[in-house]
Amino acid sequence: MDPIESIKPYKDTSFALMLAAQALGHEIVYLPKNGLALMEGVATGMMQTVTVTDGVNTGFALLSEQTRAPLSDLDVIMIRVDPPFDSEYLYGTHILERAKQQGVRVVNNPQAIRDCNEKLFATEFSALMPTTWVSSRHEDIRAFQQSHGDIILKPLDGMGGSGIFRITADGLNLGAVLETLSPDESRLVMAQEYRPEIADGDRRVLVLHGQPISHVLARIPSQGETRGNLAAGGRGVVMPISDREREIAETVGPYLLERGLLFVGLDVIGGHLTEINVTSPTCVREIDAQANTRIGHDFFEALFNQ
Repeated sequence: MDPIESIKPYKDTSFALMLAAQALGHEIVYLPKNGLALMEGVATGMMQTVTVTDGVNTGFALLSEQTRAPLSDLDVIMIRVDPPFDSEYLYGTHILERAKQQGVRVVNNPQAIRDCNEKLFATEFSALMPTTWVSSRHEDIRAFQQSHGDIILKPLDGMGGSGIFRITADGLNLGAVLETLSPDESRLVMAQEYRPEIADGDRRVLVLHGQPISHVLARIPSQGETRGNLAAGGRGVVMPISDREREIAETVGPYLLERGLLFVGLDVIGGHLTEINVTSPTCVREIDAQANTRIGHDFFEALFNQ
């Protein structure tokens, strides 16, 4: 995971998962993302045992010194490193795939994380999406904007709403945005028709072991924003999953399960799938707090009963 010192326990999904695993009687080991190594072909990691507490003294305590050990000493490794999916992230999935070959279960499947870019993977289900193009060519994006008017542009490797732009029907600032997202037509950009239903929230649908949970988190944009992401100032409101959101999740779910993507977050705006988050899905703490769910417990109980 990302540095444990940087997490915010009141909202961090990794912390929620640690709490759940501990409550079920499992020992938790913290693996910093820069601690992975290959030694004579053996996947190893720097490890520290950790305990977590919730409530008055919410937080964590590292119980041991860092030691290097084979990753195969563990039963399950969860990958909880935030994007961007850069070369170091890529190399990390290769080492974790070696660990998987050497006997440890890795969630989500490292190969699937490599194969399933969070923006591009959604296009395998284009019938569920807003109209979407992906291109590095400025003329293609301009043609898309001329056809659809109000559009959203975003990079393929961002998270938390970073680098997302809305271009309205007048096309104002489109050139500047294209120079930012794809300088000299060097980077692929995703263009999607703007969905005004974003005012009601960019809804996070969590899919565990191929099945959606009962509630979603509607991330509602702040005044003057088009992004609902909590990291961009959005407000989270928990709601029961809608029939349409359940339909989307149940369509996508079997494909996730087949690839070994067991803990996934779908983003849905106005009944349209916009992204499939496979690297480090969030929103567990918010949903648990408002809906009295036990998402981490449900996830681990299903995982160890398989």
